[in-house]
Amino acid sequence: MDFPKALELTNKSSSILITTHTRPDGDACGCLAAMRDALTALGKKVKLILPSSLPQWYEFLFSEQIPVLGEHIRLEELIQGQFGKFDLIIIVDTNSRTQLSKFDQYLKQNNKPVLVIDHHVTSDGLGDVELLDPTAAAASLIIHDLFKYANWPMTKKIAQSLFVGIATDTGWFQFTNTDSRTHRSCAELIDAGASPTECYHNLYHNFSHQRFKLMTAMLNTLELHFDGRYAAQHLCQRHFQQTGATRKDTENLIDECRRISSVEIAALFVELKDGRVKCSLRGKGAVDVCKIAQKFGGGGHKMAAGAHLPGPLEDAKQLIFEHIKRELSK
Repeated sequence: MDFPKALELTNKSSSILITTHTRPDGDACGCLAAMRDALTALGKKVKLILPSSLPQWYEFLFSEQIPVLGEHIRLEELIQGQFGKFDLIIIVDTNSRTQLSKFDQYLKQNNKPVLVIDHHVTSDGLGDVELLDPTAAAASLIIHDLFKYANWPMTKKIAQSLFVGIATDTGWFQFTNTDSRTHRSCAELIDAGASPTECYHNLYHNFSHQRFKLMTAMLNTLELHFDGRYAAQHLCQRHFQQTGATRKDTENLIDECRRISSVEIAALFVELKDGRVKCSLRGKGAVDVCKIAQKFGGGGHKMAAGAHLPGPLEDAKQLIFEHIKRELSK
C-alpha cells in the first residue's frame, strides 16, 4: 500500500469530496466519518456524498445529514460544481464502478486525482492512488494504518467510527476474516476512547418496528435445499409496501438464517423497483461465494458477496440455485 503517495495527495489538497458504495454499511460509514473528521482537523474543506441513503442505525456517527446523490443533489449539479469544486476525490470501501451508481458518471468526467481505500478483491482501478489490501477484514483497518503512518490525531470520535467499521465487517468478530490484526487494531482504538458497549447499543438496539416486520416477512420465505446446506430467502416489493420498510432496512437480514447449524451458504433475493433482483450471498464453508457473484458482474469477499440479477424473482433464484448446486456437488 502506497501510504506516501496517499499522504502527498491529501497534504496538497484543500477541498476534498469523499464517497462510498451504494447501501453503505458500517465499514463504509466508519471510514467516511473518520476520514471527514481527520481531514477537517487538518484544515481541509471536506464534503461527504452518498450514492444511496444512510441506514438509520449509522446516523450516530455523523453530526449532520449526508447529502444523497439523486435525492438532495442532482448529478448535473454535482458535475457543474454547484455542490463544490474539489481538488481530490476519496472513495472508501469500494473500487467498483457498479457500486457507485450515478456517482460513476461524475467520476468519468472528473479530471482531479482520486484516492481509493478498499479491502475487496473486486477492483476496477478507479484511483490514481490506491490503498488496497484484500487481507484486511475491513477498510477501516487500512485507514487506521494510514492514521498511524501519517501521525494524524486519533480522537475518541474517530476511534469510535473505525471500531464500528471493523466490528460490523467482521460480524462483531465472529466471521472468519477476524484475525489477530483485527483485535490488535481494535485494542488500540479502545485505548483511544472507542466504547464497544456504546457502539453495540447504537448498532443493534436501535431498529425500527418496520424493520422487524420486514424481517418477519423474510423469515416466512425461508427455503432449505441440499440437506439444509443452502438457505434461500426473498423479499418482494409487496413486502416493503406491507411493512412500510425501505431497502436500507434489509442490511444484515441475510445473517439470520446463518444461525441454522446446517447452513453453509445463504442467499437473500430482494426484488427492486426497476425489476432487477439484488442477490446477497453469505458463506461459512468451503464455497467461495464471491466467485459466484462475479459471474454476474458482482463481487465482494469469499464469505460475503453480492450481485444484481435480471428479473423476475423466480428466475433469479433458479440461476443462483444452479450455481450453488454445482459448487456443493464438488
